[in-house]
Amino acid sequence: MKLSQQSFDAVAAAFHQISGIKLVPAKRQLVIGRLQKLAGERGLSDLDAYVDLVIKDKDQAELVKVVDRLTTNETYFFREPQHFEFLADLLRQRRPGGGDFRVWSAASSSGEEAYSIAMLLADKIGVRGWQIVGTDLSTAMVDAARRALYPMERARNTSPAYLKRFCLKGNGPYDGQLLVKKELRANVQFMQANLMQPLPDIGMFDVVFLRNVLIYFESDAKAEIVRRVMPLIKPGGYLFTGHSESLSNLNTGLVAVKPAIYARV
Repeated sequence: MKLSQQSFDAVAAAFHQISGIKLVPAKRQLVIGRLQKLAGERGLSDLDAYVDLVIKDKDQAELVKVVDRLTTNETYFFREPQHFEFLADLLRQRRPGGGDFRVWSAASSSGEEAYSIAMLLADKIGVRGWQIVGTDLSTAMVDAARRALYPMERARNTSPAYLKRFCLKGNGPYDGQLLVKKELRANVQFMQANLMQPLPDIGMFDVVFLRNVLIYFESDAKAEIVRRVMPLIKPGGYLFTGHSESLSNLNTGLVAVKPAIYARV
């Protein structure tokens, strides 16, 4: 299928308005690939006609699907392990009596990051005394995270001990998959949230994971997201970004303590 420049521009404009993310021309083939599947589901073989349906006819339900598809990225458990090593050290130094340890996975995708954090917290703290909130722009990803069912390949960086303690190995039709155990899922909550819009009332956090999402935004939008996220970090808490991301040019009030780790003082 082909996509006209006019249709690409219309999709890019709508996507930017909703997500704050700019679709550069280099993403054109990705957009075509994602839209082809959606158009086929509606019985359309013309991408321009599909874009007309979504944009000109203002089909909001279909627009949600477009945003979901364009924000879907592959992830895996225990990505960027230095952050989990830092978090483990932080938990070892933690004094008792400070209330639940709360972590926000602010761009949680299909949930692997949040459940990686959950495994570590359950190991270091126990089954109680901690909470995790995972949010994502994509409603499809939120649904996937709640299901907690993953291809085994995504656990390639997960220790065998953690897999045995916290996951169930699939059999029969679920062969090659894993399911995060119910007792771990009980302390992890997922919801839809747009980092470019007012955030839901989710409380304050000891640690916020904001990884591999700022790279998609321009400087002004990055600064706006960090300004929105920072008040939810407890004083003395930490913000983790992706290792390919930097806050050095932004006036955030955060202090860099290690690569891609910032403290709120």
